[in-house]
Amino acid sequence: MATLETLVSLAKRRGFVYPSSEIYGGLANVYDYGPLGVELLRNIRDLWWKEYVTKRHNIVGLESAIFMHPNVWKASGHVAGFSDPMIDDAENHKRYRADHVIADWCKENNKEVPDTDNMILEMLDEFITSNHIISTDGNAFNHARNFNLMFKTKLGSVENDAEELYLRAETAQGMYVDFKNILDSTRLQVPFGVAQQGRVFRNEITKGKFIFRMLEFQQMEIQYFFNGKEWEKMFEQWRQEQENWYQNILKINKSKLKWKPHAKLIFYAKAAEDLTYQFPWGADEVTGLHYRTDYDLSTHAKHSAKKLEYRDPFTGEVYVPHVLETTWGLDRNFFMLLDNAYFEEEGRVVLKLPFNLAPYKVAVFPLVSNKEELVKKANGVYEQIGKNYMTYWDDRGNIGKRYRYQDEVGTPLCVTIDYQTLTDDTVTVRSRDTMAQERVAITNLTSYIMAHE
Repeated sequence: MATLETLVSLAKRRGFVYPSSEIYGGLANVYDYGPLGVELLRNIRDLWWKEYVTKRHNIVGLESAIFMHPNVWKASGHVAGFSDPMIDDAENHKRYRADHVIADWCKENNKEVPDTDNMILEMLDEFITSNHIISTDGNAFNHARNFNLMFKTKLGSVENDAEELYLRAETAQGMYVDFKNILDSTRLQVPFGVAQQGRVFRNEITKGKFIFRMLEFQQMEIQYFFNGKEWEKMFEQWRQEQENWYQNILKINKSKLKWKPHAKLIFYAKAAEDLTYQFPWGADEVTGLHYRTDYDLSTHAKHSAKKLEYRDPFTGEVYVPHVLETTWGLDRNFFMLLDNAYFEEEGRVVLKLPFNLAPYKVAVFPLVSNKEELVKKANGVYEQIGKNYMTYWDDRGNIGKRYRYQDEVGTPLCVTIDYQTLTDDTVTVRSRDTMAQERVAITNLTSYIMAHE
């Protein structure tokens, strides 16, 4: 298993993820995706959209705005209650998550981690005080308090007259408030789903875990609207859908995945579970499944004074649909893929990413860069493959180093144009996973690559 430090180093060295504004010292918990990172992200997004929207007749897409009317967040409960327990270092005022402080201390001291989800602020304080837990700088903590995670901003040029707005903390609310528009503008019938991918913002107190927890991150969500009947059966169906995504589509090692039911349900929910992945620091959430009853549409109907109902065209029954929410963390899925694909074997580092997710599918090399005939032939091969597959060109250094680079960035196939190519129009194709090499006719290259998808 790779360490966190190993994955962070690889991500930066090979252009997957960079610390944001690093030349100015960086900004904690903010990262930029590099040339390889944006390709992997796009591949995950496109694959998810194909699987859950393109292939299905009753799930449609939405792209709601990052800014919404502030009453959306007041109605949803985010303004009043979207918070984490925070404590400050009493001397330098550095902020920490109280529950994370307790969990870290327990792990360091081989103690059982308590159920902090069910601990009120006073209980968190008592645990920290009674166990003499101090900050990483060696100082005592102030009392824990709730810290709202919503980012605020202002609309308007005059400060006193400016209206307070919020950066969205989740994509789900856009799907709820657009429910009536979607229903009125399509021919959808319940049950149906609305899918969305997008950036969200949370002013979280975080430490360490690279892109697992950031101030700005990306979600992929489906809000599935139904009549509320047989919700247990539907919950299990979507549970299997999510398992299929990880095990059969992303090819994640099954032994690293585990469902974790929520220890404490929010008052309106009937069921909630997270699917966790075994990261270098332990099991942590990569996706969630929640049965939210009819709370979301009912709440927005109440606060907006607009009816958010559905009339069954067959029975005439009018009701507020219930919601089953499935949510995926795109950045966490990205991180999980890097960890799951990382191997050190036979003196090399190799990322065994699935073909359809690899940033580059094929790399093309002229054996040497100073032979015009080889370079010209290689350019022709590059153009041929590039019509159908994301292809990398490399003519620097010896072939062995080029192979090692492509192994490390996860490219499944490497095609080398050598002197034999000039005589018989065949090339050497080398497999990332097996390192086996095979001569293939240029005319057969596309079908050969297709067979390896």
